[in-house]
Amino acid sequence: MTTEELQEKIAQSSGWIGQVKAEMANVLVGQESLVDRLLVGLLCNGHILLEGVPGLAKTLAVKALSGSLSASFARFQFTPDLLPADLVGTMIYHPQDAKFEPKLGPIFNNLILADEINRAPAKVQSALLEAMQEKQVTLGDRSYPLPKPFLVLATQNPIDQEGTYQLPEAQLDRFLLKVNVGYPTKDEELEILNRMATSAPSYETKNVATPEQVSASRDLVNEVYIDDAIRKYIVEIIYCTRFPVKIDAPLKNWIRAGASPRGTINLALAARARAFMNGRAFVTPQDVKDMALDVLRHRILLTYEAEAEGITTDAIIDRILAKVVVP
Repeated sequence: MTTEELQEKIAQSSGWIGQVKAEMANVLVGQESLVDRLLVGLLCNGHILLEGVPGLAKTLAVKALSGSLSASFARFQFTPDLLPADLVGTMIYHPQDAKFEPKLGPIFNNLILADEINRAPAKVQSALLEAMQEKQVTLGDRSYPLPKPFLVLATQNPIDQEGTYQLPEAQLDRFLLKVNVGYPTKDEELEILNRMATSAPSYETKNVATPEQVSASRDLVNEVYIDDAIRKYIVEIIYCTRFPVKIDAPLKNWIRAGASPRGTINLALAARARAFMNGRAFVTPQDVKDMALDVLRHRILLTYEAEAEGITTDAIIDRILAKVVVP
């Protein structure tokens, strides 16, 4: 397929993205970056971790996305007493037949909202990890495939540590993106007040796209061209998170561990999705830069010295991007 043919197919196939954004804007004020990242996750078939203080419309954004896609949706409020069976289901014994039958849990939906995921204990995290990575659930001696698309959109509160369990690095690495959700601007907050300060605000979205359209777009995302120079640029960025002293000596004392090869793969995939959303059949260095923070911020481990000095992973990634030569 030539670049011109791919460009034309992208133009034809990406129309639903604008419709979904417009529909979500009917219930969501601002947060354009959050909406873009949710769509990137959908196009890449990758899970997303949303971090922000309560009340910033993280849950509302996920519900609005599911409502606009005619996709099945389930929400879990993660608590310390949650059990794996509450998510994935269990085996039920039928005395009349003298046999066990599976009772599939609510995780068998297209979009899963894991609210305050860091409040769940290790057993629940383990059950969720299989679903996220393998796209299946094991009950008894059988594995059951999850529906397509299947996406876990998890939220966590960065300031409340009472009764929480820190997510292990292995699980964090399974998330395609970690998105920091910030406060709205004054104008946006005024619009929120005008829209929502009623006894019965409307949070419903209409179906404007289908899972089939998403699947077709995913196939095209995989076809988006990445030049060898861009590939080397991505690899250089990841390499510098592991051996930062080669480009910026102070970073040596701030980074405990860099990004894994999964970070390399996901950065390229997210850049492809970003190009697709912008109607292009090729990736630019700016696509890589736009997605670098969200792809890498949960994959770089800081030293105690960096945490003591208030150094953030975002600041480190920005320094790396500033140092690495752009092709």
